[in-house]
Amino acid sequence: MTYDELIRRLRPLGVEFRRQASGSHEIWWRPATGRRTVIPHHSHRDIKPQTLASILRDLGLNARDLTESTGGQGGDS
Repeated sequence: MTYDELIRRLRPLGVEFRRQASGSHEIWWRPATGRRTVIPHHSHRDIKPQTLASILRDLGLNARDLTESTGGQGGDS
């Protein structure tokens, strides 16, 4: 999953950009829970599965939440 695809799926779940971090990393947070995470902004390559799992865990989400945020279509319509 690329950065752009991840962000498209996180926004409907209430996750918002907070600030730029060091290098090509960004701080994103979920105001409803107060949880935050660091997301690498490498739009030219996929986010590693372990990194994606860590991002979701930090935000209190799971892979099913990402699927449901796109209406179960798994991509653009």
